[in-house]
Formats: sequence, structure tokens, C-alpha cells
Amino acid sequence: MANSQSNNALMLAVIFLACTLNLGFGEIRYSIPEELERGTFVGNVAEDLGLNVRQLSARKCRLVSADGRQYLEVNLETGVLFVNERIDRELLCAQAPTCILAFQIIIENPLEMHRGEVEILDVNDNSPGFPESAIVLQMAESIAAGSRFPLESALDPDVGTNTVTDYKISPNEHFGLKVRTREDSTKIAELLLEKPLDRERQASFQLILTALDGGIPHRSGTIQISIIVLDINDNAPVFEHEVYRASLMENAPLGTLVMRVNAVDRDQGTNAELKYSFTNLVSQRARELFILDPETGEVRVQELLDFEEANNYELDVQAVDNGSPAIAGHSKVLIKLIDMNDNAPEITLTSLSSKVSENAAPGTVIALIDVMDRDSGANGQVHCQIPTEMPLKLQSILKGHYKLITSGVLDRETAPLYNIPVLARDSGSPPLSTNKTIQILVSDVNDNAPRFSRPVYTVYVMENNAPGASISVVTAFDPDLDQNSYVSYSLKGNLQNSPVSTYLNVNSMNGTIYALRSFDYEHLKTFQVQVQARDAGVPPLSSSATVNVIILDQNDNAPLIVSPSARSGSAAGEVVPQSADQGYLVTKIIATDADSGQNARLSYQILQATDPTLFAVARHSGQIRTMRSISEQDETTQRLVVVVRDNGQPSLSSTVTIFLLILANVTEKISETSNLVSNPGYSSDLNLYLIVAFGSTSFIFLVTIVLLVGVKCHQDRNIIQGHWAPVCCCRPMNSKDIFTRAPAPTDPLNYTGTAQNIPFPESYHYSVCLSPESSKSEFLFLKPYNPPAPQGQC
Repeated sequence: MANSQSNNALMLAVIFLACTLNLGFGEIRYSIPEELERGTFVGNVAEDLGLNVRQLSARKCRLVSADGRQYLEVNLETGVLFVNERIDRELLCAQAPTCILAFQIIIENPLEMHRGEVEILDVNDNSPGFPESAIVLQMAESIAAGSRFPLESALDPDVGTNTVTDYKISPNEHFGLKVRTREDSTKIAELLLEKPLDRERQASFQLILTALDGGIPHRSGTIQISIIVLDINDNAPVFEHEVYRASLMENAPLGTLVMRVNAVDRDQGTNAELKYSFTNLVSQRARELFILDPETGEVRVQELLDFEEANNYELDVQAVDNGSPAIAGHSKVLIKLIDMNDNAPEITLTSLSSKVSENAAPGTVIALIDVMDRDSGANGQVHCQIPTEMPLKLQSILKGHYKLITSGVLDRETAPLYNIPVLARDSGSPPLSTNKTIQILVSDVNDNAPRFSRPVYTVYVMENNAPGASISVVTAFDPDLDQNSYVSYSLKGNLQNSPVSTYLNVNSMNGTIYALRSFDYEHLKTFQVQVQARDAGVPPLSSSATVNVIILDQNDNAPLIVSPSARSGSAAGEVVPQSADQGYLVTKIIATDADSGQNARLSYQILQATDPTLFAVARHSGQIRTMRSISEQDETTQRLVVVVRDNGQPSLSSTVTIFLLILANVTEKISETSNLVSNPGYSSDLNLYLIVAFGSTSFIFLVTIVLLVGVKCHQDRNIIQGHWAPVCCCRPMNSKDIFTRAPAPTDPLNYTGTAQNIPFPESYHYSVCLSPESSKSEFLFLKPYNPPAPQGQC
């Protein structure tokens, strides 16, 4: 009980006096005795590191140890470092002179790492003990005074002053005790014969050997020494060297000869026959690694050596003669191992952020990496690196500690994933290396606007399309991820002073464009709209593309006959002189078509004719000419039905009926022309009677009419809204003038029912200076005069 209280007092004193703080380079160091109770205060890491206690929990402060055992823990409320588990120094560090418990304190947001060490101080909690229960020694009576006999050493798991520091032997007149210190600072006891033995006076001795440690209070252990005094063999074997030294590579193969020990015995015969062996001072591990040949004294390697396990061995050997009693001589073999580069570096990730944003600033910490090598010297010097072509780099923070940080701009669209090979290479010869791959995912930010597959789309739509039908699809691609890549479509702009949404609609999800109304080529031939693609990022990004919509013409308009103008409701009339020769231009049919292209390409054909052999129409120009000379036997009234067809699919057509009046004198009065047109069935006899009846009257007015025509011959009129435009010529007509054309007016002809200006067709010069209708309307009846069209030039 007293020992326990004294130990507790010692531990508290050591805690108070030994707790120290190392402020350099983010390191802290404490010292505590072993065997402290759970919860014992070690130090305040928050104060020692200058940390904010209130942020320890929020910043996920944690303590990480190399072996994974949580001997220590941090109170996140107070920042106090306390003992979390019972610490047994002997179990943790064995016989090492210094026992260090290393740990790391990792704090996130931002990521920080601090290194700490706690030195575990030894407490004298173990008493010295002997491996055997008793020591039996046989001594010849002839052994001279001053002889020494090594005794079995006591073992104490404690270290420093708490281990064995002294030996005592029970009082007697023959034997004393000599204590000496080995090179490894351990104490060994040798029994010293101070006075020669006399077996006849005393044949045996019983002594008590006591081992004492240097702890406070002292602890001790005892063993009984039984000494038997023998006769005869009074010379002990003697080794050539008191200490044998050897150096050995740690990778020495099995069976390698370390050295050969040799001893001699001055006795003769069986008393000089020697056997070599290890003494009890040699550890079990050393006996497993090395073997001593009892006959030759050769020490050889029998198991693989490891410098990192132990770098030197001390083997106590003895040579025992075959005398009776046997006498042993003692020596020691010191073996020093030479380190080989047989351990590759070890890479440990102490912290890792598996995801990093692509807009992370240069210098952002991604991972903390520890690198160590169990070899020593140059073999244990490690260099760590990663490929230089990545936008990442390793930065050393402490010896063997690195942080992986960003060194450039990340772009998830270019590299969404980085497999970072970390290479750790030591400085041995040959060097050894270790690779460890760290996988980093780059998280997306909305840094890319949607991109259309092309900047301009051209869409062709046939007019008279069905409303609601799809006319095109636009596609935009966003290389971002998730909602940053979700694209929606919309239309922008106005069309004919109306929102474009009244004409078109676009599916916001897939970019399909629909027509909301039926288009008419004759009113709208082309238009342009803007399609906008917007992603769902925050903030959203957008881009636009142009859609050119071209309306294709459909043959939905029949030809419109402009000239000759139909009178009396359904037919047109023309006068043909009986003297007309073959090829005489009777009239020209002028028609237009509101369609375009092939749909507006017109052709002309006579469907019906009173005499099919007399007149013909030009297929493409619409000119009606005589196919032969007019004879007196031909009927004076000819009826032609001409069809005008366009070249569309299917073709549309219009017809015009023309009544041709053949007169011998085209200047005589034509009575009731409108009745002829409206009643084409009048017989030719009735026409003949009328001509004879009014012939004389027409002759009287002929001179007057010719004079008036001379005045009017300078006027040229066009057919506008059902009025005739007389065309005159001031020179006599000959056969060549029949086909002579006058220049076409430059002004376009506008007519009701079409949205276009129709170029006025070519005019022609005729030999007749006055039509019967104009004669009737302007000269004979003197009707009110409308404003004339622009005058022509004869």
C-alpha cells in the first residue's frame, strides 16, 4: 500500500515537472508516467497550439495515431488532452531507453495538422526477477582465490534507474560479489572466490543473491545459489579473446559464418575436452537467429536477420570442459548488423478530400500524406513526388509529411477525374520506391453556356402547312454536369409587329419547333427568329442561334388573265381584218400567277375554236396569230376558248373566251359588239345584212373619223380595270409591221386581288389605229372621259 501511494505521488510530481511544450513548426510535446488512470490530464492542446476551443468540434478536430490505438484523446469542449487507455510502457516500447507515443491533431475547414509527442516515463512497477528458481555451481577445491563465476542476471522490464542497478549476496567467509556494467549499461554479477575452498572442511554452500533496482522505493528479487565443491579438475577453459566482435550484413544468407570462438583448457585428457554453448544470458530471439556449433565453436546464421528489428546482438558463450566436475570458461560475441536498403518507403494518407470543385483556387489542400522508411541513414531518406503535368503538386510541411494542393486551374469538362500516382523513393543503392494512387473527383460548376450544334439553322416550310406541325429541331449541348447541363429552349423576337410566339412555338425540353399557324407564301416568304438555350445552373448561362424560316411555294393560285379584258361578263372581243396574212398577230393573252417558280410558269393552249385551222396560240408567249390567210369563205365571227395552265403539281388553269370579228374594213362601225360577244350564236347572214345596211353610213363618217384619229394617234392607252387602251401608228402598215413590237412600259401593272406588282407585258403596234369599242365609246357616243393612262409615243 505504501509503495502504491508513493508511486502515485511520484507520477503527479513527474506530470507537474515534465509537461513541456514544443512550439516549433506546429509540434507539441508532453511527458507523462505510465500506468496513469483513464481521464488523467496530459495537457491543453488548444492553449498550447493557440486554437479556438469553440471551433474544435465544428472543425472536426481529431487525434490520429500511427498504430491506430487511442491511448490519448482530446476533449473537444475544453481542448484538454487526456489519457484514454491504460499505458504500459514495457508493453509499448519494451526495453527502449526512450518511449515516444506520437500522434497528429488534424483540424478541418481549413485543414490543419499539428504533430504531437508524449514521452512515456517509466515507473518502477516491476521487481527484478531471475529466469531460474535456483543457481547451482560446482567448484573444484583447487580453484584459486580470486576466481570469478558469472551469475545469472536478474531481469527487470523497467528501464533507466528503475531497472537492476545492484546485486548483494548473503554474508559468508569464502565468497564475495563483484558487480560490473556491460556495454549496454546492464548490470551483471560475478561470484568472487575470496578464500580458497576446502571440500573436507565444507563441501557445499547455500547463498542468497539479491538483485536491487534503482527505483524509489527500491524493488528487489532473490535467487538461491547452491555451490558444490568438487575435487580434481581445477583449471577452467580460457578463450583466446575476452570479447569477439563481428559485422554482418542484415541480408546475410542462412548458414553464413559469423565467427569462430576458441578456448583452451590447461588440464589434460577429458578435463581438457571442451563443449561450446550459449549461456543463459543469451535471449531466446538471439538463439533463434544464431547457432553455435558445440564442437568447433563456429557461430552461424540460422534465420533471416532484420536490421530494423535489432541492429546489434551480444552473445555470451561458454566453453565447458569434460572434467569432473566440469569447469566453464566465458567470453562474449558482439555482432553488429549493417543496414541494407531492404524496406521500401510506406505511404499513408492521413486526410483526403475525395472531391474538389473545379473552381478551387490554387493552393487548396486536397490531402495530407505521411511517408516513412524503416531503413536508416541514406536508406531511410525518402523523396516524394507526383507527375508535373497535373494541376496539382506536393508541398512538404514537416519531415516525412506532405500536403497535396492545387497548383493550377481545374476543368471538369477536360478532366473530371484525376488518378494521382504518388511516388516515394528512398536514397538507398539501389533505391526502392513505392507507388500509391490517389483518386480525386472534380465537382462541376456552371462555367459553360449551352452551345448549339450550329449558329444558323435554315428551315424550309411548305405553305399551307398544318398548324401545330413540327417544322424543325434545334439542339444545344452543355458540357457541364447534372442541373448545370439541363437545357431549356425559348424563342425571342417579333415578326410583323407581333410576338414570334404567335407564329412559332418551341418545346422547352427537346428544342422541337412547331408552327402555330398556316403560312402563305404570297404574303410571307421568309423570316428570322432567335432561339435561346438556357441551362439550369446558378446563375444560369445562355446562348442563342438564328433560325431562318423559308416558306416554300405551293401551287395554290390559278393563273389570272389580265388581258384581253373580258367584257359583257364572260368574254372578250377582237377585230381581225380580212386581209390579214399568215402569222398576223391578232392579240396577246396576258396572264399572271401569284405563285412562283414552276408554279408561275404559264403555258397557253386553244381548247375550242370555230375553225381550228385559222388561229393558233403561242404556247409560252400567249400570242394569237393567224395560221393562214383569211378567205371570204371563213365565218366572220370566230370563237376561241383559250386555257392558261401553270406548271405546278397539280396544274391549275384559267380560261378566256375571245370572239374575233373578221371585217373587210376594220374602220367601219361595228354595231352591237357587245351583243355579238354575249350571243356568239348569231348567224353569219345577219352580220352580212348589217354590214350592207350600214355600209353607206359608215363611208360618210369615214373621212371624219380618219381626221379625228390623226389627232388621237399620238395617244397610247393601256388596259386598266376593264378600259381599252387604243394603240395607234402614224405610218402606213406593211407586211413587216405585223410583228413589230413597241417597247414595254416601265411602270408595273397593279391589279386587285394580288399582293405583287405585275410587270406590264409588252405592247405591240398594230396597223389598226382605232378599235371599234373605243370608237364607239369615245367618238361616236362621246361618253365622259376618264383620266388617261400615260401616253405612248408612235
